[in-house]
Parts: sequence; structure tokens; C-alpha cells
Amino acid sequence: GKVEGTESSESEDVSLRVFVGQRVASVSATAASDPKALAERAVAMAKVSPEDPFQGLADPALLARNLRDLDLFDPTEVSADQLKEAALAAEAAALAVKGITNSSGSNASAGLGGLVLATSHGFVGQYVASRFSRSTSVIAGQGTAMERDYEFSSRQHFADLDAPEEIGRKAGERTVRRLGARKAATGPVDVVFDPRVARGIAGHLAGAINGAAVARKTSFLRDMMGKQVASSAITATDEPLRRRGQASRPFDGEGVEGEKLL
Repeated sequence: GKVEGTESSESEDVSLRVFVGQRVASVSATAASDPKALAERAVAMAKVSPEDPFQGLADPALLARNLRDLDLFDPTEVSADQLKEAALAAEAAALAVKGITNSSGSNASAGLGGLVLATSHGFVGQYVASRFSRSTSVIAGQGTAMERDYEFSSRQHFADLDAPEEIGRKAGERTVRRLGARKAATGPVDVVFDPRVARGIAGHLAGAINGAAVARKTSFLRDMMGKQVASSAITATDEPLRRRGQASRPFDGEGVEGEKLL
């Protein structure tokens, strides 16, 4: 393959969340924006927002005081040439799989992000997290019988990434397995979910139990507080303090320290 594009970007943003009684509003802007104007806009929006009895600052007793080191930052510097080589290697490995006829693209990226949170309670916390990823997507088959699939790897630390060759091989094999698929007959059947599908299901559940969605009554689980919503054979675990976790964080958006939840 050949390189079709290289991108690099930097940004600094600021978000402000204000409470006026039990009314709340959030605004965002670039860090270069006028902070006074931003605050005035947020307050004006909050004053016309509907009241929510569950809104307010977090209980000070729940705030994170001794921030844990979750090993989210990897200082490894990855050059554009290294990213290019990884993307090309993954694509080549995928194209080498028998049955693969074309490539949909291959990518490699490296990023760094930081967060500083300050609240009226006097809480101030910050952390930095890196993110590295590789992915490739390919096509198998011909004409109207073509299929497409992909494979990717995303980690906080560069050394934890899957090798480009492994990513490419898996992408090719997954795509070829799609060939010849047919629609199943209607009827009750046992279903085995691919891990990717399982992630999607978890995402829908997380969105449905989100406090904002419940408060706006847009969630299909809005009246299910304290009720069972899934099979007892399923265990959902939230581990925000897992070291090197993809979504780990020493505190949440209100400064509350994370804890393992089942």
C-alpha cells in the first residue's frame, strides 16, 4: 500500500458547569475564550433550564483526596515514520491472507491528553493519559459477494499494543470468515455474541442508566431503579481504578474517587 494521509492536531478546551439552585447548565469553548463571557453565558443558560432535584455538587466526603497513580501515561515518543511502518505492516499482513482482495485502509496513531478539574468545594485534581492504536480493514470476495471486516488494538502504553502483523492477520481472517454467510431461519435460537457485540450492548446499557437520560425521561430504563434488567448469569463490573485501563481515571467528572462496582 501507499500512505494516503498524515494528520497532527493540538487543542486546548475548557468546560464550565454551573448550578443556579437546582438548575444546571454546561458550556464549552477553546482555552483562549474570554472566561468572563463564558461564565455569564453558562449562568444565563442555567437560569432558564428546568429544575432537577438530583443536581448539585458532590458530597465533599466522596471527593478524591489522595489521587492514585494508575499508570495511564507512557512517555514513549513515536515518530510519524514508525506509525507509517506499523500501518503498512498491518495492511501487508492482512492482504497476505488467502481470500483477501483489497484493502479499506490501515491506521496507526499516538495521542496524549490531560484533564484538570476544579470545583467550588475546593477540589483540584489532574491527570494525563496517553493512547496508542493500530487498525486495519480489508475486503474479501468479488462483486456482490464482497465482505469487509477489521481488527484493531488500542492501549495506554505503546509496548502493550498487538504487533502490526497480528492485527493484519486477524483482520484478514475475520473478513474471510464472513464469506458465504446466509440469513438464518426465523425461530428461537441460542445466540453467542462476539466480544465486539458485547461491548456495544454494554454501551447501550450505560447510556440507558445515565443519570441525565433518566432525568430527561429519555431512557427505556427510567422506571427500573432497583429492578433486574438482565440475566442473573451476567456480571457487569466497573473498575475505574484499574492500572492502564482503557477508561480508567482517578476521579470522575465531579471529583469523586472511583471505586469498583458490580
